[in-house]
Amino acid sequence: MDKKKIVFMGTPKFAVPVLEMLIEKYGVDLVITQPDKKVGRKKVLTAPPVKVIAEEKGIKVLQPEKISNDENVLSELKELNPDIIITAAYGQLVPETILEIPKYKCINVHGSLLPKLRGGAPIQYSILEDHEKTGITIMYMVKKLDAGDMISKVEVDILDSDNYESLHDKLSIAGRDLLKETLPNIFTGNIAPEKQDDSLATFARNILREDEKIDWNKSAREIFNQVRALDPTPGAFTYLDENVLKIWSSEVVDLEENFSSKKVGTIIKQDKKHIYLLCGENTVLKVKELQISGKKRMPVVNFLSNKKDYVGTILGGINE
Repeated sequence: MDKKKIVFMGTPKFAVPVLEMLIEKYGVDLVITQPDKKVGRKKVLTAPPVKVIAEEKGIKVLQPEKISNDENVLSELKELNPDIIITAAYGQLVPETILEIPKYKCINVHGSLLPKLRGGAPIQYSILEDHEKTGITIMYMVKKLDAGDMISKVEVDILDSDNYESLHDKLSIAGRDLLKETLPNIFTGNIAPEKQDDSLATFARNILREDEKIDWNKSAREIFNQVRALDPTPGAFTYLDENVLKIWSSEVVDLEENFSSKKVGTIIKQDKKHIYLLCGENTVLKVKELQISGKKRMPVVNFLSNKKDYVGTILGGINE
């Protein structure tokens, strides 16, 4: 197979295995990623993971603030005239002026089974919505968000033991492997793209601060899903008095008692290693790991080392 000119567009850790595979198998001529961002409490200017890999391999990197109106990026792409542009979690909508350049078009490695969960947070929403399966879809890119014809798919099971990080890592590897299998077929034309049924489309918008706050009126299962969908970042939170309390690890349990006389969000029981919280529908969440504001995340056994009895305490507190 002739050497293909490939442009890769991606930003976070999710895109790294895809980029590394492309570099090893085909070579990558240009990488486009998001600008460096200030990270953490100290606001340290940090390069995206994709940029780090590209620079290690000596690949030219462009970082437009807004690719839709960056004439320098457009002219550079026209001059390079790539055979294909491949994106994975790039984070910006790519304009038609770029989509129409490559011979083999632009394709995207998307972290859901389209048309379900189009948008920027499909991994989180697959857990939030309690799906049993998710997966990777490789599709042609069009102007409309994640709406292009589908080229190939692979399913990935979602286990109760999965959180955002573990599912992210499984999907990242699945995306790499599916692309490795799919690209030769794209280049030979041995594909049968399938149109998406827009009537079945659902959307996974980026996570907002309001999505992080726990509503104790929801069932323990819903809150359990919220906790793991937001672990390890940004975290699901509530309030203990006036302090932010993040819950990092939990489990749904059946205490076989009726707590209907108590308010949701009440700590109804504690033992040496856990606290138990009343949720909606008389369901109970056992909390195993948490983080009080100003402290690091810790097992509940450490949190309870102060010997304080929290039974009867109602979480939620301010702003309720």
